[in-house]
Amino acid sequence: MTRQNASLGAETVMLLVGGGHAHAAVLADWAKRGAPAGVRGVLLTPERHLRYSGMVPGWIALQHAQDDGLVDLAALAARAGVALVLDRCTGLDPEARVVRTAAGEAISFDIVSFDTGGEGQAARLLGDDPRLIDVRPIGAFVDHLAALGPLARIVVAGGGAGGVELAFALRNRAGASLRPAVTLAAGPGGLLPGFAPAVQARAARALTRQGITVLAAEARFETGAIFAGGQSLEPADCIIAATGSAAPGWVRVSGIATDAAGFLAVDAHQRSTSHPHIFAAGDVAARTDRPLAHSGVHAVFAGPVLAANLRAVLAGEAPRRIYRPRWNNLYLMNTGDGSAIASYGPLAAEGRWVLALKHWIDKRWIAQYARIAQMA
Repeated sequence: MTRQNASLGAETVMLLVGGGHAHAAVLADWAKRGAPAGVRGVLLTPERHLRYSGMVPGWIALQHAQDDGLVDLAALAARAGVALVLDRCTGLDPEARVVRTAAGEAISFDIVSFDTGGEGQAARLLGDDPRLIDVRPIGAFVDHLAALGPLARIVVAGGGAGGVELAFALRNRAGASLRPAVTLAAGPGGLLPGFAPAVQARAARALTRQGITVLAAEARFETGAIFAGGQSLEPADCIIAATGSAAPGWVRVSGIATDAAGFLAVDAHQRSTSHPHIFAAGDVAARTDRPLAHSGVHAVFAGPVLAANLRAVLAGEAPRRIYRPRWNNLYLMNTGDGSAIASYGPLAAEGRWVLALKHWIDKRWIAQYARIAQMA
């Protein structure tokens, strides 16, 4: 095995593993304010671009181009003075301070931060089948879906916001001469568990209006066929799994502290509870000071906090910033037909103006990184 030592001389090596939403904020911080003194940054990620998952349903429904939701991580890293290694993390030795990659490299670090996301768990939950497509990782999902021809019958597994939005989007899939028939197997928790009844009611009405069948049962493969609640959902051209993420296997076997599900355990400062030189944010991490759902919105807002804490630690100071979620977050769910549903705590609204607001927020988030990457 060859060894790639990211350290040069007496420089401190800051390794960013994963090109997720939070690490985009770290790169932006370095690009705007300069790299911390005496620090060499390295970004390890398998893709040159970060795909913003919030714009994927809009792309499916032909409201965006396929590349509209991309953040150019390579350009952002170059602007930040951070070296880019295009590979995937497969192992961590927290004591030796080494990360191993799929290509067999070993990258040494002084401080490391993880924002790799979780791993898909579709096959484990539903069973294996060549028609099954996991939405994680999101980049591979988009590539897979873009390569598919016409789809007449689609099953979406998962009743959370992601599954509901995908059901709407696929019903309005771009380029389809006939609208695909879509069945949403929401699971026993039903539609949008955790959302307010008003939001759930609006989503249910919109699904009915668009002719999307909803089943309050989990989808499973049995003897080569897809079932939900004992009911066959065949024939089905593809099954899309929006069933959340599992912890990467390398986290649990590394010896670092994890929660019961195997996600990297961090404190209020996004710092490992067992190894103070390790930080994490996004779906790979689990806050121990408070419950926090694995949601892209939290990774986005935790990004600037992580950037500030990494800058403090690299300067020899204690991290002080804490990401405190708002009492409620604004969720905007694209219904694929030119409208959207807004959710804010107990409040719900629906209309074309909600979709216009969603597009404005999404494109503004993408554009800020494009501007930073292009700064002279």
